[in-house]
Amino acid sequence: MFKIAKFITADLLKNKVMLLYLIFLWAVCFGLFSLQGQGDKALTGILNVSLLVTPMICLIFATIYFYNMYEFMMLMHAQPIKRKTLFMALYLSLAIVFTCIYLLGAGIPLLIMNAGAASIFMIIGTTFLNFIFVALALGVAVWTKDKSKGMGFSLLIWVYFVLLFDGIILLLMYNFSDYPIEKLVLYISFLNPVDLMRILVLMQTEAAALMGYSGAIFQKVFTENWGISIIFLVMVLWSIIPLGFSLRAYNKKDL
Repeated sequence: MFKIAKFITADLLKNKVMLLYLIFLWAVCFGLFSLQGQGDKALTGILNVSLLVTPMICLIFATIYFYNMYEFMMLMHAQPIKRKTLFMALYLSLAIVFTCIYLLGAGIPLLIMNAGAASIFMIIGTTFLNFIFVALALGVAVWTKDKSKGMGFSLLIWVYFVLLFDGIILLLMYNFSDYPIEKLVLYISFLNPVDLMRILVLMQTEAAALMGYSGAIFQKVFTENWGISIIFLVMVLWSIIPLGFSLRAYNKKDL
């Protein structure tokens, strides 16, 4: 598996998209710190960019890459190699390369410009998002052989987690504003890893004071050690469950 992963990793690092992604992250991080001046404002801006771009680039690029590597994978399956081994090599290569690119492009600038708990949590949270959305992208690519359909479903997943989910939460809070549903919203947020990362990072900054009563509940839970541990546990589950379904679908797929 490691030889295959090494080959795929080398191929990914030669891809110009990775270089452009790295340059984009560098430009965003140093640009925001230069313009904003204050650590928390720049950190919030980088967080918003990360939450929008990281899931999208993972979903789109991983889906396209799987389709482009399909013939290579068929050739490898002609050898005495288990499906699980090949699939895990592809998954780990994609997730690790995305994580390394983010660490170089945003992680190191964050630690240099604004070292603290919020920056560390952002780096760890983005690492989880890389593994989660690469698994989701590979699951979509395995599910359908049609490239256009696969790209469409990947974009729908991105729209749901990044845009639509927050709209549903706002609609729920608006329609049931007369009821104490803050704790319910807290539990519903576990269904979206993007929201979990946003809450976890914001609770380490002064922006938490702008979130009102619900923000106070979030801050009370998520700044405690056990609350942070629960978030990380949920993120681990989000990393494992989609990967398990994707791997199972690939093992059963008629190649």
